[in-house]
Amino acid sequence: MAQEFVNGKIQPGKVVVFIKPTCPYCRRAQEILSQLPIKQGLLEFVDITATNHTDEIQDYLQQLTGARTVPRVFIGKDCIGGCSDLVSMQQSGELLTRLKQIGALQ
Repeated sequence: MAQEFVNGKIQPGKVVVFIKPTCPYCRRAQEILSQLPIKQGLLEFVDITATNHTDEIQDYLQQLTGARTVPRVFIGKDCIGGCSDLVSMQQSGELLTRLKQIGALQ
C-alpha cells in the first residue's frame, strides 16, 4: 500500500512534498515552494497523516530516500531531502535551476 501510494505521487515534471500538517519544517517547505511561480497542478503537498498508513509510508520513504522524516521533497523523481536541503538549494539558486530543468516553472 505505502509503496504504491508514494510511487503514484512521484512523477517526472512535478514537485511533490510528503508532509505532516503539524510539523513546522513541513510548513516552512510549503511556504518556500508556494512563493515560487510553479505551474498549476505541478506542486502537490501530500499529508501522510490523512491515510491510515503513516508509519508504513515513512518506512517506505526511508527505503527510498534514506530518511523517514518529513518533509520529503521530490523534484521530479529525485528526492532533494528535507526542509534544510530545500532552504540551501533556494539560497544557492539551485532550486530554481532544478525546477526549470523539469519544466515546472511558469
